[in-house]
Amino acid sequence: MIRTNARVPKLGRHASGQAVVRLGGKDFYLGRFGTPEAQAQYDTLIAEWLSRGRTLPQAQDAELSVNELVLAYLRQHVESHYRKNGKATSEQSLIKTALRVLKDAYGLTPVSQFGPLALKVVRQRMIESKLCRRVVNKQIARVKGCFKWGTENELVPPSVFHGLQSVAGLKAGRSEARETDPVKPVPNAFVDAVLPFVSPQVKAMIELQRLTGMRPGEVCLMRTCDIDVTGKVWIYRPQSHKTEHHGKAREIYLGPRSQVVLRPWLKPDLQAYLFSPAEAKAARAVQLRQARKTPLWPSHVRHQQRKRKPNPQRTPQDHYSTVTYRRAIDYGLTKANAKIDDDDQKIPGWHPNQLRHNAATVLRKEYGIELARIVLGHSTAFTTEIYAEADRDQALVAIAKIG
Repeated sequence: MIRTNARVPKLGRHASGQAVVRLGGKDFYLGRFGTPEAQAQYDTLIAEWLSRGRTLPQAQDAELSVNELVLAYLRQHVESHYRKNGKATSEQSLIKTALRVLKDAYGLTPVSQFGPLALKVVRQRMIESKLCRRVVNKQIARVKGCFKWGTENELVPPSVFHGLQSVAGLKAGRSEARETDPVKPVPNAFVDAVLPFVSPQVKAMIELQRLTGMRPGEVCLMRTCDIDVTGKVWIYRPQSHKTEHHGKAREIYLGPRSQVVLRPWLKPDLQAYLFSPAEAKAARAVQLRQARKTPLWPSHVRHQQRKRKPNPQRTPQDHYSTVTYRRAIDYGLTKANAKIDDDDQKIPGWHPNQLRHNAATVLRKEYGIELARIVLGHSTAFTTEIYAEADRDQALVAIAKIG
């Protein structure tokens, strides 16, 4: 069983005159106390103990199980490494979901006995749970990452991780896993149909995404202090973005059309978020109050106050998250479809990340793949190819001339 200590034990002197230190409930004798040799052995032992995450090497008769490996990996690496701005990233929950399947299947198995065939069993369980092929491949990579960390910290024999690396990812059309369609731009008609049914804040966010190609998380975090308005083209530098942990900067360019959308939302409080669900809810309440057909009597006000919870668990935040932003779009989509009687004419579902594909496609068509790469903030044009739909019209014109 893995145990962790809160402090670094000091080197002590045994009654026999030996230098001794206790780690994990076990005494280590390091030679005659006060000698340089004893101090050197102590320094080496403590350095190895700290490098293993304050744990001792596993004895041969008490081999580490998969459950213990997973617990050590989560506590000593995942919970501290996958954090941004003091909060856990979504990668934490994805890793825990992947490892939950591993624990259910092989939790009590010694790590030395977990091989490629066992990993394939875990993968098959993921397939049977209806995960798509790409997600299965990513989750299996996260399982491998757990064993890689264990190998790095001498909790897992190197041969185990080497064997797991031999398990290749599932290929398109050659596995039982279901396939999903690639994400494509959402037709502008579908976007325009939703705009009348969302709050002004969400409407502005949608328009900005469609014009600039910024990520949903970036539009949610916009603040006045992050926008440079000194030039003809404004520059938005998000306080946090997807690739900041790689040491990369992110600049989003706001042209005249984007400035028209954004200008009404700039605030005197430079640190305040531009788009606030709390403000949207307050504005909605005012709108409903003004549209009320019957007078609001004092008894009605008292009744409403009694209905309010004194300490509600869920209150509107000062800025949208990617989840609440998408829910707001889904709400507008539902309201828009409620006005359509013909089921064949109803608007298909779409999500905010598709708006990034819209901007990528326009940029590529008008100005080429390299400029689209710069605007979208990609390191390589290959990534931009994923977001931008190929302009087939140019190919048709060329073939009409030479074919």
